[in-house]
Amino acid sequence: MEEEKFLNARDFSRVDADIPLDARLLAAEEQTALRSRLAGDMTFTESHDLPDLDNKLLSDWLKMLNAKLDTVLNMLAFQRQGFYSLPATRVNISGGGMSFSAKENYKPGNILELKMLLPLLPPVALYLYGEVVKTQSQPEGPLIFVKFIAIDEEIRDELVKFVFKRQRDILREKRR
Repeated sequence: MEEEKFLNARDFSRVDADIPLDARLLAAEEQTALRSRLAGDMTFTESHDLPDLDNKLLSDWLKMLNAKLDTVLNMLAFQRQGFYSLPATRVNISGGGMSFSAKENYKPGNILELKMLLPLLPPVALYLYGEVVKTQSQPEGPLIFVKFIAIDEEIRDELVKFVFKRQRDILREKRR
């Protein structure tokens, strides 16, 4: 019954998208203290805000340069953690869960680690955790339905931001 409740719930908008994604089944001992997280977030300016200088133009320029350096450092971290080599996967995603075709046949109740890169500006690399609530056979491999677990609102906000951006892009394409 809980599975049916999840599948019929539409608390969040959802959208189809192709994103870099990898799913990994977690062993029982890995399932303690799960917490979804941003990957490679090496922003240094948040911990030491740059001081405002008397010269506003110079101050703005230094802040812009610092933001660009943070972006480069994050991109290097994404590369080191393997986000740029993830296979592109067709997903249906929302702030509450997602479905995707998998190479492995997971079972309801399995807990997966989902490593993904959301194509935003700048890109957002995430480690999410999901519980498999349903599987469905299809020719290209099993379709896996997961609900996100152990997710902070900050992470959910990134997912919702991506969904809305993707919906806007789809509407723009239809107008052409």
